[in-house]
Amino acid sequence: MIQREQFAVIGGSGFVGSRLSKRLAENGDQFCILDKVQSSSFPDVTKITDVRDVESLKKNIPESSIIFNLAAEHRDDVTPISLYDDVNVGGAKNICDAARLKGVDKIIFTSTVAVYGFAPIGTDESGVIAPFNDYGRTKYEAEKIFVAWQQEQPEKRTLIIIRPTVIFGEKNRGNVYNLLKQISSGRFLMVGDGENRKSMAYVENISAFLHYVTNFKPGIHTYNYVDKPDFTMNHLVMTVNRMLGRKGKIKFRVPFSLGFAAGKIFDLLAWLTNKKFAVSSIRVKKFCSNSVYNTAVSESGFVPPVSMVSALEGTVKYEFLESHEGERVFYSE
Repeated sequence: MIQREQFAVIGGSGFVGSRLSKRLAENGDQFCILDKVQSSSFPDVTKITDVRDVESLKKNIPESSIIFNLAAEHRDDVTPISLYDDVNVGGAKNICDAARLKGVDKIIFTSTVAVYGFAPIGTDESGVIAPFNDYGRTKYEAEKIFVAWQQEQPEKRTLIIIRPTVIFGEKNRGNVYNLLKQISSGRFLMVGDGENRKSMAYVENISAFLHYVTNFKPGIHTYNYVDKPDFTMNHLVMTVNRMLGRKGKIKFRVPFSLGFAAGKIFDLLAWLTNKKFAVSSIRVKKFCSNSVYNTAVSESGFVPPVSMVSALEGTVKYEFLESHEGERVFYSE
């Protein structure tokens, strides 16, 4: 039987970690947050911890706890590149070392669908692993480290690997927010024909699923996390326009070849000036590609608490129709 006071949320000061911690608190669970920055929502239970420092993990992870590992380097523009390996791979090794010392038998690890790379439409949990960037590569390397930890005592230890698609929601400043902001501004340019589809995940739903899987039994459980239905870019933009009280029609379109060329120019400018820009060739390519995943989550019995339409409505209302000045926001891809 799970002891309520035994949750350790590594990376709990971040976007998903903050929502998960809020859910744990509302459920009456006792938990601590291990992060290199203090949680603005739960400062009293934050233990300053860097996953690159194994001694701090050994000191701060509670005995016999259930670990959520949400810590990661994930942006497209991380420098130096070695941080992906130091945090994602080295951090996984350190967490496993601390888990062995502290008698931890259950780890819940948030990986990513980026392990599949530019995957075929409908890729499920059995999809071919083919990451196209260091983020996806190092997250899969971390998965293998956690699998090796579980296999040391397979009848006793539980590993849940969750591979979310792009996560959005209130207070997030990632790619979905940037898209919604462009639509809200009225200056949005559709690159490509807009018929490519995108799988997305709402932060409240994924935090609910993370909490749900804490009851899973020993073994290795791997899930993509996707909230259905998937929108085409055309449908998404028109839906958001209507939520903003506008006509749904898309006014301007740019051919993919022209958009990609513009991205290359910004790549060159970034290299010459050592500055980061919102536009890059990889972001244009990602925007125009299909990223549609299937998931076995429904087979676990989990039912997302918020529909995709309600999730979009709530996010658009919070970010663009209400005032929340001064509240903390979270920056991610």
